[in-house]
Amino acid sequence: MSRHRIPPTYSAASIAALVLSLLACFTISAVGGAITAGPVKSWYPTLVKPALTPPDLAFPIVWTLLFALMAIAAWRVWRQSGLRQARGALLLFGLQLLLNLAWSWLFFGRQQIGWAVAEIVVLWLAIAGCILLFARHDRVAALLLVPYLLWVSFAAWLTFSIWQLNPA
Repeated sequence: MSRHRIPPTYSAASIAALVLSLLACFTISAVGGAITAGPVKSWYPTLVKPALTPPDLAFPIVWTLLFALMAIAAWRVWRQSGLRQARGALLLFGLQLLLNLAWSWLFFGRQQIGWAVAEIVVLWLAIAGCILLFARHDRVAALLLVPYLLWVSFAAWLTFSIWQLNPA
């Protein structure tokens, strides 16, 4: 069994992997943003929301930062262990990205708040699993996902609260 050699940070392979990771994360972000754009202006303002709902401007700022941290975390895992050794962790990472997008589709695209509540629990578990798996490869990468887990925890509470306040 060959041992993975950590590529230099500024090597072509490392930069390409970082760009790929950023591209994957921000593609999901862009698709989610496209799903969200219309309903966030037309449907979302009609909902009753809890008092702790952040201002609308907070969401794109927070999500941009979180997607950047996610991309860097995945890249660090790849650098530390390589694709072969980190396959499971990176596959779970990809799954949680898709689950992140699924929440946007359910909540905003389909306006199915109850289903979004159920889905965000699965997303939370996938993120927690990523943190655990990433920690086996790179502790900093795992720590970079903690703000994401905290935000999704808050988003889960917010989604549940909106669901409760808007029975339909």
